[in-house]
Amino acid sequence: MDIVASRTVADQWRELARTCPDHTFLVHEDLDGRTRELTYGQVADQVVRTANLFHDLGVRRGDAVALHLGNTPEMVQCLFGLTVLGAVAVPLHPRVGAQECRDVLERVRASVVVAEPATAGMYDRGGATGGVRVDRVVVAGTGEPGGFEDLRDRRGTEPVFDEEPTSDDPATIVFTSGSTARPKGVVVTHANLLFSGIFVGWQASLRPEDRLLTTMPACHVNFQLNALMPVVMAGATLVMVERYSANRFWGQVRAHGATVVQAIATILRTLLLQPERAADRDNDVREVLYYLPVTDEEKERFEDRFGVRILNSYGNSECLVGAITDPPLGERRWPSIGRVGLGYEARVVDEDGREVPPGVEGEIRLRGVRGRTLMLEYFEDPEATAAAFDADGWLLTGDIGYVDHDGWFYFVDRRSHFIKRAGENISPAQVEGVLTSHPDIADAAVVGIPDPIHDEAVKAVVVPRPGARLDVEAVLAYCRERLADFKVPGVVEVVDRLPQTRSLKVAKTELTAAAPPAPRTTPVRTPSEKEN
Repeated sequence: MDIVASRTVADQWRELARTCPDHTFLVHEDLDGRTRELTYGQVADQVVRTANLFHDLGVRRGDAVALHLGNTPEMVQCLFGLTVLGAVAVPLHPRVGAQECRDVLERVRASVVVAEPATAGMYDRGGATGGVRVDRVVVAGTGEPGGFEDLRDRRGTEPVFDEEPTSDDPATIVFTSGSTARPKGVVVTHANLLFSGIFVGWQASLRPEDRLLTTMPACHVNFQLNALMPVVMAGATLVMVERYSANRFWGQVRAHGATVVQAIATILRTLLLQPERAADRDNDVREVLYYLPVTDEEKERFEDRFGVRILNSYGNSECLVGAITDPPLGERRWPSIGRVGLGYEARVVDEDGREVPPGVEGEIRLRGVRGRTLMLEYFEDPEATAAAFDADGWLLTGDIGYVDHDGWFYFVDRRSHFIKRAGENISPAQVEGVLTSHPDIADAAVVGIPDPIHDEAVKAVVVPRPGARLDVEAVLAYCRERLADFKVPGVVEVVDRLPQTRSLKVAKTELTAAAPPAPRTTPVRTPSEKEN
């Protein structure tokens, strides 16, 4: 028996509705600075109404529903409404295009999509327009008759369904870029959600009086497992900002009385680029929950300028949270990513899986319990699931680091070829697959190159087919039709052939080394479609 036991998300919401109905649960700030506040009691009612709505639409326990929504209260209501019903939420990034949506919906067999007006147009309810085929599209954010809000409010606050989920049932599937062209679906259970909330609540010492401000995209585990669920488990307040703006960030922190905020490297860097203000240190922030590396100089400047401290941690979607983390109390050893957190084991191993001595670099591996402290599986992909763990149940992160004699871990580099662009994981294989589907491209390789603000930019090196003349702008337009905009290359180089290693693989290190010093970049927005 573990700390979650047999509880479900529905159990947690029933308890919150009973114990703190009048406490503010959610403060939402939209793009125009307008705010909405909802109490735990109000959201508890809306969650049941939403569950009843999905039930009336034919959704049953175990069915998947796609949520093509941004950072809105309706996204939160749908996430929880589906878990209370026992269905499975499949969040989609607001900027993901039709091709990726079609692939995800077909894989999870979703017949219902809740979308915003900006994304609803890509879905085809009649099969005549060539859009993404789906049985029912519910549009949220309009307030109009027949929209999500209207349909939700017509339902009652007593459940109309009998069958409830168990703690081991899937609650959400988060599709994340992997080492293959096709994103993998990380299956997260009710126990995973509750454990994540408990873990981050411990990590950040959350209390009911805390107000956690986040600009992370609601489709990501950074939002769901590291902001939303910790607030729900602590009975605290979530401040959900629809879109990140470096210029407005600290004003929002002060206006909403935030005591904990989430940040990634891009956020730190863009905030440091803003003109210094006398009010920079005027905030109540106790912890900055932080996930990606910056330099020692950037870290010191940030903490000194804004009067805050960074709580560093390390993890991935498969382990849910920052399983290796700075402790909430006591010493922190920057640039260490921390010590192993509650509910996990961690070690560093060599290429044969043998644990190495302190100070020796190797692969960081994590161990927990699948479906509780680790993901349950990759959705309908037993081969990929098996490949993610060794024979003893250790999660293979593919990341290189070391541990010191006192148990503090240090991150060195990623073994995989992921490109990190403004907080988004980009699979080069996926971008390469789109490029090579172009009728005039014979071969392609995609690498990340340094970007002083967004961590990395996407560079594509392409080989034209014999006799073809490539128009770079046409290639970029082709990519924009098939990829989310943050995945579109910022640099395209046309070559006669790709360099190869002795084993006939593409020598990507040569492509990275040959990157032009001042690349022409496509427009980039950081998490939650950030605007500075």
